[in-house]
Formats: sequence, structure tokens, C-alpha cells
Amino acid sequence: MTRVKVFAPAKVNLALHVTGQREDGYHFLDTLVGFASVGDWVTLDTDQKRGLTITGPEGAALDPAAPNLVLQTAMEFWGKGNGPLSLVLSKHLPVSSGIGGGSADAAATFRGMLWLMDRMGMPLPMDADLAKRLLQLGADVPMCVSCEPLRARGIGERREFLPAMARLPVVLVNPRVEVATKMVFKSLTKKDNSEIGRLPSDLADVGLLVSFLAKQRNDLQGPAIAAAPVIATVLKVLSETQGCTMARMSGSGATCFGIYDTAEASAVAAEKIAKDHQRWWVKAALLDGQDRAAPEQIS
Repeated sequence: MTRVKVFAPAKVNLALHVTGQREDGYHFLDTLVGFASVGDWVTLDTDQKRGLTITGPEGAALDPAAPNLVLQTAMEFWGKGNGPLSLVLSKHLPVSSGIGGGSADAAATFRGMLWLMDRMGMPLPMDADLAKRLLQLGADVPMCVSCEPLRARGIGERREFLPAMARLPVVLVNPRVEVATKMVFKSLTKKDNSEIGRLPSDLADVGLLVSFLAKQRNDLQGPAIAAAPVIATVLKVLSETQGCTMARMSGSGATCFGIYDTAEASAVAAEKIAKDHQRWWVKAALLDGQDRAAPEQIS
């Protein structure tokens, strides 16, 4: 039991309100997050030499020699005394696309290491500083560890898990443009916006949940569109497909999502968009990443 494969689901910001800014530049957020059935994969192997290999349809966009959150996570939590650890990142999510790919990869690596440590009788890194150590890797990493739907506030350190939230059918679309997160935040003219507010009483009620989401915002959407106007085109395309109940950008962009009445409607919409816009990255999915997060033993 030395080899394990872990799914790293895309993180979708269903709503993202910027509510303030700290003196050190970090922004305060109030965001509602779901995790999708599409994502990357991380394979961990203790029988091979140390190192990281990057594969997958989106892998060419990453430089194996550049800093990588998968390696940083391994260096942080897998001590040299634990022996070799080989890592393979199979990249399926576009890079720098506002759906937490790097953070999801780091979280999947962490889950895989915990699985290996437990089965190999190693001490688990469950000290009092664990949350802080994960947060230092990236503000989104702690929320990606469990892959549970959640509401996150502050800089992501205040998390309220929402396991009963409906597993919504969505279509994710990235127009193959990168939007610099720092630039988007810097372009915000107002940084003390209102919070999301009180959540619906029944998050499993799809109609109630979608109605609530439609009244919320992504405060980064406007600055992102100013930097990459094609985002507005993506939102329009999504909104005009049959069965789409709302469309919004995720994170700092440029990936956008549409929420659909049914999984069948989302599949049809994704097929149409992919046919009409062949250069775009288009995927139909369910927000059920929590059901897919458990590491899978290979050998």
C-alpha cells in the first residue's frame, strides 16, 4: 500500500464579495464555494525517487522547474525521514483560471500524504499549527482539503462547512485567457462591499439556493471583464443556453460557470458551446467534489 491517487476538484466561487482590506494588502472576502466533478489528479508513490512529473492535457502550461504547490506541500509535510516520495500531477484544469487548480492540487497532495502516513504507521501532522501551515501555502488551500461546500470569510481562515448544499449541475467555461489576480484586486474601486448575508434555510432546495445565489455577486467580475472583455462574451453565451438559470465568473477569472436545471441540460449546453467555440475549455459537471475526494489505493 505505497501508491495512491487523489482527485483535486475545481473550486467554484458561487458568490464572492470583497468586504475589506488589511494593512498588509490581503483582502477580506465572503465567498460561497462548491467543488466540481472535474479536476486534476495527483498520484503519490513511496517506491520511486523523489520528484514531480507533470502530465495531462493542460500540463504543458506548467514549467516543471518552476515553483509548484504540489512540491511545496510535499516539502512542508513529508519529512526526509519518511523516505522517497514521487509525485505525478495530471493537469486537466486550465492554469491561472480562477477555479483553484493549484490550491486543489496542494490539498490533494496533502490528503494523499495523510493516507500514506496512516497506512505506513507514520506520525500524522496534526499539530496545533496545522491550519496555519496549510494557510501559508495559499489562502485557498485549507478550504480545498475537505472539498466540502463551504462559506469562507476573512482571508479564507474562517470556514463554515455546508454539507447539505445541493449538488448543482454546472457548465464551466474558460476562454483561454489568463487574468492576473493581483491586477484584478488592484483595479477594485470599492473594497468595503456588503457581505453575502444570511444563507437560505434549506441549501438542499435547488430553487431556493439558485434564487439566493442570483441575488449575490462576484465583486471581481467587473475588473476582470475590463482586463479581458471576452469574459463578458462567455457569460452571455452561457446565459443564452437552454436551461441556464444564472451565469457568473468564478474567483478572479477567467473561468465562468452556468447553473442548469438538470444535468442533461448542462451536458447539452456544454456540447453546443464547445462546438461553437472550439478554442475554449468547456466542461459539464456537478458540484459534488466532496463525493470524489477520498484517496484511491493503486497498489
